[in-house]
Amino acid sequence: MSRNRHDRGGGFFLLLLLGRLQDHGLRDMGYVTLATIAGQILLFMGIINPPWSAGDVCLSGEAILRYKDYSRLFLSAVEHVDEIHLYHNMVSFLLKGKTLERKYGSVKFFILLVLFTLATSLTYAGLALAASRHYDDYSYMKQCAIGFSSVIFALKVLTTYYERSPYSSVFGVAIPSKYAVWAELVIIHILVPNASFIGHLAGILVGLAYIYGPLSDVVDAISGTLTSRGPSYGRRSYTYSHGTARGDISQVSRPNSPAEAMAMIEEYVARDITPLPSSPTASLSPPSVSILSLS
Repeated sequence: MSRNRHDRGGGFFLLLLLGRLQDHGLRDMGYVTLATIAGQILLFMGIINPPWSAGDVCLSGEAILRYKDYSRLFLSAVEHVDEIHLYHNMVSFLLKGKTLERKYGSVKFFILLVLFTLATSLTYAGLALAASRHYDDYSYMKQCAIGFSSVIFALKVLTTYYERSPYSSVFGVAIPSKYAVWAELVIIHILVPNASFIGHLAGILVGLAYIYGPLSDVVDAISGTLTSRGPSYGRRSYTYSHGTARGDISQVSRPNSPAEAMAMIEEYVARDITPLPSSPTASLSPPSVSILSLS
Protein backbone atom coordinates (compact mmCIF):
# COMPACT_ATOMS: atom_id res chain seq x y z
CA MET A 1 0.00 0.00 0.00
CA SER A 2 1.42 3.39 -0.99
CA ARG A 3 1.68 6.26 1.39
CA ASN A 4 2.53 9.94 1.38
CA ARG A 5 6.26 10.16 0.75
CA HIS A 6 6.54 13.87 1.46
CA ASP A 7 6.59 13.57 5.26
CA ARG A 8 10.12 12.20 5.63
CA GLY A 9 11.96 15.51 5.99
CA GLY A 10 11.68 19.23 5.49
CA GLY A 11 13.56 19.38 2.23
CA PHE A 12 16.86 20.79 3.52
CA PHE A 13 18.95 17.72 2.74
CA LEU A 14 17.29 17.34 -0.65
CA LEU A 15 18.40 20.88 -1.51
CA LEU A 16 21.84 20.09 -0.15
CA LEU A 17 21.99 16.97 -2.31
CA LEU A 18 20.99 18.90 -5.43
CA GLY A 19 23.71 21.41 -4.62
CA ARG A 20 26.30 18.65 -4.39
CA LEU A 21 25.17 17.28 -7.74
CA GLN A 22 25.57 20.70 -9.30
CA ASP A 23 29.02 21.12 -7.74
CA HIS A 24 30.21 17.88 -9.30
CA GLY A 25 28.78 18.85 -12.68
CA LEU A 26 25.85 17.03 -14.22
CA ARG A 27 27.55 16.95 -17.62
CA ASP A 28 30.55 15.15 -16.16
CA MET A 29 28.37 12.42 -14.72
CA GLY A 30 27.72 9.16 -16.54
CA TYR A 31 24.18 8.45 -17.70
CA VAL A 32 23.75 5.44 -15.41
CA THR A 33 25.08 7.26 -12.35
CA LEU A 34 22.85 10.26 -12.98
CA ALA A 35 19.76 8.15 -13.72
CA THR A 36 20.30 6.04 -10.59
CA ILE A 37 20.53 9.11 -8.36
CA ALA A 38 17.66 10.93 -10.07
CA GLY A 39 15.41 7.87 -9.87
CA GLN A 40 15.93 7.43 -6.15
CA ILE A 41 15.37 11.14 -5.49
CA LEU A 42 12.14 11.13 -7.49
CA LEU A 43 11.00 7.97 -5.73
CA PHE A 44 11.71 9.48 -2.32
CA MET A 45 9.89 12.70 -3.20
CA GLY A 46 6.83 10.81 -4.42
CA ILE A 47 7.07 12.07 -8.00
CA ILE A 48 7.51 8.42 -8.83
CA ASN A 49 4.68 7.00 -6.74
CA PRO A 50 4.60 3.18 -6.80
CA PRO A 51 1.90 1.11 -5.08
CA TRP A 52 4.04 0.32 -2.04
CA SER A 53 5.66 2.07 0.88
CA ALA A 54 9.25 1.73 2.05
CA GLY A 55 8.14 -0.58 4.85
CA ASP A 56 6.33 -2.85 2.41
CA VAL A 57 9.53 -3.75 0.57
CA CYS A 58 12.20 -3.76 3.30
CA LEU A 59 14.67 -6.62 3.01
CA SER A 60 14.72 -9.44 5.54
CA GLY A 61 15.85 -13.03 5.56
CA GLU A 62 12.35 -14.12 6.46
CA ALA A 63 10.72 -12.26 3.57
CA ILE A 64 13.10 -13.80 1.04
CA LEU A 65 13.73 -17.32 2.32
CA ARG A 66 10.40 -18.09 3.97
CA TYR A 67 7.81 -16.02 2.12
CA LYS A 68 9.62 -15.93 -1.26
CA ASP A 69 8.97 -12.22 -1.75
CA TYR A 70 11.74 -11.82 -4.29
CA SER A 71 10.68 -8.35 -5.41
CA ARG A 72 12.30 -7.06 -2.23
CA LEU A 73 15.70 -8.11 -3.55
CA PHE A 74 15.62 -5.03 -5.77
CA LEU A 75 12.95 -2.71 -4.38
CA SER A 76 14.47 -2.52 -0.90
CA ALA A 77 17.69 -1.07 -2.32
CA VAL A 78 16.09 2.02 -3.86
CA GLU A 79 14.03 3.05 -0.82
CA HIS A 80 15.30 5.28 2.01
CA VAL A 81 14.12 6.07 5.51
CA ASP A 82 14.55 9.85 5.48
CA GLU A 83 16.36 12.72 3.80
CA ILE A 84 19.61 12.25 5.70
CA HIS A 85 19.70 8.58 4.72
CA LEU A 86 19.10 9.47 1.07
CA TYR A 87 21.63 12.32 1.14
CA HIS A 88 24.52 10.31 2.54
CA ASN A 89 23.90 7.34 0.26
CA MET A 90 23.59 9.40 -2.92
CA VAL A 91 26.64 11.57 -2.20
CA SER A 92 28.69 8.45 -1.54
CA PHE A 93 27.35 6.76 -4.67
CA LEU A 94 28.01 9.87 -6.76
CA LEU A 95 31.74 9.74 -6.10
CA LYS A 96 32.04 6.01 -6.74
CA GLY A 97 29.65 5.97 -9.69
CA LYS A 98 31.53 8.68 -11.59
CA THR A 99 34.80 6.80 -11.20
CA LEU A 100 33.53 3.33 -12.06
CA GLU A 101 31.23 4.30 -14.93
CA ARG A 102 34.13 6.14 -16.54
CA LYS A 103 36.27 3.03 -16.13
CA TYR A 104 33.76 0.40 -17.23
CA GLY A 105 31.49 2.29 -19.61
CA SER A 106 27.76 2.81 -19.10
CA VAL A 107 26.55 -0.61 -20.28
CA LYS A 108 28.90 -2.62 -18.10
CA PHE A 109 28.38 -0.32 -15.13
CA PHE A 110 24.60 -0.74 -15.41
CA ILE A 111 25.01 -4.52 -15.45
CA LEU A 112 27.33 -4.23 -12.46
CA LEU A 113 24.74 -2.26 -10.47
CA VAL A 114 21.94 -4.70 -11.25
CA LEU A 115 24.01 -7.74 -10.29
CA PHE A 116 25.41 -6.05 -7.20
CA THR A 117 21.89 -5.19 -6.06
CA LEU A 118 20.76 -8.80 -6.49
CA ALA A 119 23.94 -10.28 -5.01
CA THR A 120 24.02 -8.04 -1.93
CA SER A 121 20.37 -8.77 -1.18
CA LEU A 122 20.86 -12.52 -1.50
CA THR A 123 24.00 -12.34 0.63
CA TYR A 124 22.06 -10.36 3.24
CA ALA A 125 19.43 -13.09 3.42
CA GLY A 126 22.12 -15.77 3.68
CA LEU A 127 23.95 -13.93 6.47
CA ALA A 128 20.69 -13.42 8.36
CA LEU A 129 19.98 -17.15 8.16
CA ALA A 130 23.52 -18.01 9.27
CA ALA A 131 23.34 -15.62 12.23
CA SER A 132 19.94 -16.90 13.33
CA ARG A 133 21.21 -20.49 13.35
CA HIS A 134 24.58 -19.73 14.92
CA TYR A 135 23.11 -17.68 17.77
CA ASP A 136 19.84 -19.65 17.88
CA ASP A 137 17.99 -16.36 17.56
CA TYR A 138 15.27 -16.05 14.91
CA SER A 139 15.15 -12.27 15.31
CA TYR A 140 18.01 -12.00 12.82
CA MET A 141 15.64 -13.31 10.15
CA LYS A 142 13.12 -10.59 10.95
CA GLN A 143 15.53 -7.66 10.83
CA CYS A 144 14.40 -5.45 7.96
CA ALA A 145 16.63 -3.09 6.01
CA ILE A 146 16.24 -0.59 3.17
CA GLY A 147 18.68 1.61 1.32
CA PHE A 148 21.43 1.56 -1.29
CA SER A 149 24.32 1.27 1.15
CA SER A 150 24.96 -2.45 0.55
CA VAL A 151 25.64 -1.73 -3.11
CA ILE A 152 27.72 1.31 -2.15
CA PHE A 153 29.91 -0.80 0.13
CA ALA A 154 30.46 -3.24 -2.74
CA LEU A 155 31.45 -0.35 -5.00
CA LYS A 156 33.72 0.97 -2.25
CA VAL A 157 35.70 -2.27 -2.39
CA LEU A 158 36.20 -1.76 -6.14
CA THR A 159 37.25 1.90 -5.97
CA THR A 160 39.68 1.20 -3.13
CA TYR A 161 41.19 -1.68 -5.09
CA TYR A 162 41.60 0.33 -8.31
CA GLU A 163 43.07 3.39 -6.60
CA ARG A 164 46.12 1.34 -5.59
CA SER A 165 46.86 3.82 -2.83
CA PRO A 166 48.55 2.42 0.30
CA TYR A 167 46.31 4.49 2.57
CA SER A 168 42.68 5.60 2.47
CA SER A 169 40.90 8.23 4.52
CA VAL A 170 38.08 6.92 6.71
CA PHE A 171 36.30 9.72 8.56
CA GLY A 172 39.46 11.80 8.28
CA VAL A 173 41.79 9.08 9.57
CA ALA A 174 44.45 7.52 7.31
CA ILE A 175 44.05 3.74 7.32
CA PRO A 176 45.82 1.10 5.20
CA SER A 177 43.62 0.66 2.14
CA LYS A 178 43.17 -3.08 2.58
CA TYR A 179 41.50 -2.43 5.94
CA ALA A 180 39.56 0.72 4.95
CA VAL A 181 36.18 -0.87 4.19
CA TRP A 182 36.37 -3.00 7.33
CA ALA A 183 37.18 0.04 9.45
CA GLU A 184 34.29 1.93 7.88
CA LEU A 185 31.98 -1.01 8.60
CA VAL A 186 32.86 -0.97 12.31
CA ILE A 187 32.87 2.82 12.70
CA ILE A 188 29.47 3.25 11.06
CA HIS A 189 28.04 0.50 13.24
CA ILE A 190 29.33 2.31 16.34
CA LEU A 191 28.26 5.82 15.30
CA VAL A 192 24.93 4.78 13.75
CA PRO A 193 23.52 1.84 15.74
CA ASN A 194 20.45 1.64 13.51
CA ALA A 195 22.60 1.04 10.43
CA SER A 196 22.42 -2.49 9.08
CA PHE A 197 25.67 -4.23 9.96
CA ILE A 198 24.61 -7.33 8.02
CA GLY A 199 23.70 -5.25 4.98
CA HIS A 200 27.04 -3.44 4.92
CA LEU A 201 28.91 -6.70 5.48
CA ALA A 202 27.01 -8.22 2.56
CA GLY A 203 28.20 -5.36 0.36
CA ILE A 204 31.83 -5.90 1.30
CA LEU A 205 31.60 -9.64 0.60
CA VAL A 206 30.06 -9.03 -2.82
CA GLY A 207 32.76 -6.51 -3.68
CA LEU A 208 35.44 -9.02 -2.71
CA ALA A 209 33.66 -11.68 -4.79
CA TYR A 210 33.96 -9.37 -7.78
CA ILE A 211 37.65 -8.56 -7.27
CA TYR A 212 38.87 -12.00 -6.23
CA GLY A 213 36.01 -14.33 -7.16
CA PRO A 214 33.84 -15.32 -10.11
CA LEU A 215 31.42 -12.38 -10.10
CA SER A 216 33.57 -10.34 -12.49
CA ASP A 217 33.36 -13.18 -15.04
CA VAL A 218 29.56 -13.10 -14.82
CA VAL A 219 29.49 -9.33 -15.41
CA ASP A 220 31.93 -9.62 -18.32
CA ALA A 221 29.92 -12.45 -19.90
CA ILE A 222 26.63 -10.55 -19.76
CA SER A 223 28.27 -7.33 -20.92
CA GLY A 224 29.95 -9.11 -23.81
CA THR A 225 26.69 -10.77 -24.86
CA LEU A 226 24.77 -7.49 -24.88
CA THR A 227 27.40 -5.44 -26.68
CA SER A 228 28.04 -8.14 -29.31
CA ARG A 229 24.43 -7.93 -30.49
CA GLY A 230 24.86 -4.39 -31.73
CA PRO A 231 26.39 -3.26 -35.05
CA SER A 232 29.96 -4.47 -35.45
CA TYR A 233 31.33 -1.24 -36.91
CA GLY A 234 34.70 -0.46 -35.44
CA ARG A 235 35.25 -3.89 -33.96
CA ARG A 236 37.08 -5.78 -36.71
CA SER A 237 40.86 -5.54 -36.96
CA TYR A 238 42.59 -5.65 -40.31
CA THR A 239 46.10 -6.18 -41.59
CA TYR A 240 47.39 -5.71 -45.10
CA SER A 241 49.15 -8.57 -46.84
CA HIS A 242 49.97 -8.35 -50.54
CA GLY A 243 47.30 -5.75 -51.18
CA THR A 244 44.48 -7.55 -49.37
CA ALA A 245 42.71 -6.91 -46.09
CA ARG A 246 42.28 -9.78 -43.65
CA GLY A 247 40.00 -9.92 -40.67
CA ASP A 248 42.11 -12.32 -38.60
CA ILE A 249 43.38 -10.39 -35.60
CA SER A 250 46.14 -12.93 -35.01
CA GLN A 251 47.83 -11.73 -38.21
CA VAL A 252 47.76 -8.04 -37.41
CA SER A 253 51.17 -6.41 -37.83
CA ARG A 254 51.51 -3.43 -35.49
CA PRO A 255 54.28 -0.83 -35.89
CA ASN A 256 56.51 -0.28 -32.90
CA SER A 257 57.31 3.36 -33.66
CA PRO A 258 56.03 6.28 -35.80
CA ALA A 259 58.99 5.80 -38.17
CA GLU A 260 58.12 2.13 -38.65
CA ALA A 261 54.50 3.04 -39.28
CA MET A 262 55.47 5.52 -42.01
CA ALA A 263 57.78 2.93 -43.59
CA MET A 264 54.92 0.39 -43.68
CA ILE A 265 52.62 2.93 -45.34
CA GLU A 266 55.24 3.91 -47.94
CA GLU A 267 55.93 0.24 -48.73
CA TYR A 268 52.25 -0.47 -49.20
CA VAL A 269 51.69 2.56 -51.44
CA ALA A 270 54.80 1.79 -53.53
CA ARG A 271 53.69 -1.83 -54.00
CA ASP A 272 50.06 -1.27 -54.89
CA ILE A 273 50.24 1.94 -56.92
CA THR A 274 49.11 1.54 -60.55
CA PRO A 275 50.74 3.70 -63.29
CA LEU A 276 48.37 6.11 -64.98
CA PRO A 277 47.58 5.48 -68.68
CA SER A 278 49.90 7.41 -70.99
CA SER A 279 47.22 8.12 -73.57
CA PRO A 280 45.56 11.51 -73.02
CA THR A 281 42.31 10.04 -74.23
CA ALA A 282 42.37 7.17 -71.79
CA SER A 283 39.47 7.02 -69.40
CA LEU A 284 40.60 7.58 -65.83
CA SER A 285 38.37 6.18 -63.13
CA PRO A 286 38.74 7.58 -59.63
CA PRO A 287 40.37 5.19 -57.14
CA SER A 288 38.11 3.53 -54.62
CA VAL A 289 38.76 4.49 -51.01
CA SER A 290 38.14 2.08 -48.15
CA ILE A 291 37.92 3.40 -44.63
CA LEU A 292 39.08 0.72 -42.25
CA SER A 293 38.44 0.82 -38.54
CA LEU A 294 41.34 -0.43 -36.48
CA SER A 295 40.45 -1.64 -33.02
